Parts: sequence; structure tokens; C-alpha cells
Amino acid sequence: MGTQTVAPTWAPITVDEAAAVLAHFPDAGEMHALRWHSPRPFSAATLVEAQRGTFLLKRHDLRVRSAEGLAEEHGFIAHLRTAGITVPEVMHTGDRTSVVATHAGSYELHRQSPGADLYRDRHSWTPFLSHTHAHAAGVALARLHDAAQGYPAPARRAQPLVASLSILPAADPLAAADTYVAARPALAAYLADRPWRAELARLFATFGTGLADRLAAQPPLWTHNDWHPSNLLWTNTGKVATVFDFGLADRTSALHDLATAIERTAFQWLHPNWQATDFADAGAAQALLAGYATIRPLSNDDRETIAALLPLVHVEFALSEVDYFAGIVAAPADAALAWDGYLIAHADWFGSPAGRAFLHNLRAS
Repeated sequence: MGTQTVAPTWAPITVDEAAAVLAHFPDAGEMHALRWHSPRPFSAATLVEAQRGTFLLKRHDLRVRSAEGLAEEHGFIAHLRTAGITVPEVMHTGDRTSVVATHAGSYELHRQSPGADLYRDRHSWTPFLSHTHAHAAGVALARLHDAAQGYPAPARRAQPLVASLSILPAADPLAAADTYVAARPALAAYLADRPWRAELARLFATFGTGLADRLAAQPPLWTHNDWHPSNLLWTNTGKVATVFDFGLADRTSALHDLATAIERTAFQWLHPNWQATDFADAGAAQALLAGYATIRPLSNDDRETIAALLPLVHVEFALSEVDYFAGIVAAPADAALAWDGYLIAHADWFGSPAGRAFLHNLRAS
């Protein structure tokens, strides 16, 4: 949620805990040691050295990811793997399930994938190290979208920390937002004393003209929805070797995923001064789109849709974050940051002179 180092929300996975979980996965073999603990905030994860290789073990709070919720992600990963995308191998238990659920949480185990974790020590949602990486990430995203074609699973069930797409394509997005909030009691309780409908109505009136029609015309597609460089492993020539972390994946659209990728990587949202000259990197966005277009050409209308979507593309995930912070971890200050600093302020930046210039350049690229 910021640049400060804070204690993890979820306790690190212990040696005894990891050994007990690995005992359910015969293809991993006996555990030898834990090599690294992930600093990411929404789950606990560790690299496990075991008899038959190195694995990433993740533990999710049951309220964040049930076995059924993780199975939704694993189904998409399996489809992509069959279609030739290099994604982590999801390990299976002796009874051929991919999740171990206990009172402590839902556990998943992935075999370590090829590629260098060049962004492991950088904050999520921070920019690419180079425009070359941005271009390569665009190429990889287009290939993932090609591979996702034909995956028939419906949109995911309501659960925290998923980048769904139900509000912006609606003819009445405010009514759709009402439905979204009502389905999440903790979110509804948090917003009850705020003028949230008026705040969203202002954003929709400012940035949403014609957007619902544009999105309604987009073919539905299962997408990654968290495309940033620390969710990618890299070759020594600057190409994408592996795509991982499908926690936010859902049935959205290709252009929604592209706009999300730009929103995640072309701005230094953690920068203390959003008016700084180096805050937004239009060149990174253009490189990402140029790489994508080498595989899946983009029309002028596609670019217009991406630019129109960009100021609001984060709305549903921001609401999901508010739900998580207000309900599951009872962190009202973080919930306020997700609402005021992420949902509202990010959108408003695109109405600033710098934001309007960014969107103009994106349309003209």
C-alpha cells in the first residue's frame, strides 16, 4: 500500500507447517529447507527445497481463497499450459486435487518455473526497468490472450482481491456498483457513512461517457488482470520466460487486460509527488502496446477504447481491496487508502493536465 516496510499481515510459513503440507504432494518428495519468504501482502509464500525440486508454497486465508476459489485459478493456468504458455506447474495431492485446505488456510504448491526473478525485490505495480522489457511484456501478454481463446469457464464467484468486470460495461454503472457492494457486506458497511455513490457518479460522468458501449462490444476473455513485471520471470535476453500469479484472473476482455497492464506499469503510483515529471512513462505504455501489436494488431478504435478505459480500469479491484481491508484484516486506514488514494485519486489524476496529455499521447501512438 506504500513504500514503508511494515510487518506482514499473514504470519510466515514455518518449517513444520511446510513439511506437513508437502506430505500431501507425493511428486514433491520430502522437504529439505525453506529458502525465501515472499514480502507480498495478500498471502504468505515461501520457496521450498524438497527432494524432487524447488517449489513455491502459498498459504491463503480461507476468507480470501477457498479451495473452490483457487481451483478457478488453477483451471485457467492448466488451460494456458496446455496451449503452450509457460506458467507454473500446479502440483497435485495424492487424491489429485490442487489445494490442501486446513483450519490454517488454503495451500497451493507450484513447481519453480524457468527464468530470473529480476523484480523480486521491487514493489509491485512499479515500472519496467526498460522499454525493452515493456515491449517484451506486451508480446507475452498478446500470446497469453491468444492462448486464452476458447477457455469456457464463467466469471469467478464473488470473493476478495479479484479484478472482475461487471460495473463499467453496464448500461447503468452506478446501479451495477450498488449490486457489487451489496454482495459484499464488509464493503457495504465500510461505505455506509460515505457519499460513495456521489463520488462514483462523478467519476463515471467525468470519464465514462460511451465506455459501456465500447466494453459491451468486446469479446469476453479470461485474462491475467495483474500484468506487471514482478509477476513475470525473465530470460537473460530480456524476454518473458514465465507468467505467474493468477490470483486476480477473471473473465474480462483483452483490452481491459491491456489497460490494466498500462495502469500497473506506466505510473509511479507510490511516488510521493504525482506531479513529478518522471511520474508517468508514456514510452513504456507505447512499448507495451507496440509489443502486443506484433502478435495481435490493434486498430485505432482499440487504442481509443484502451485510452477511454484507463482512468477507470482499476475501479472494481479497488473496491475489492476496500472489501479486503475493511472486512478480512480490519485495517480501516488501509481501506481508506484503497478508496481515497487508489480508487478516487488515481482516476482523478487522468483529469489533470499531465493525465490528459498522457491519454492524448496514448491515442496518438
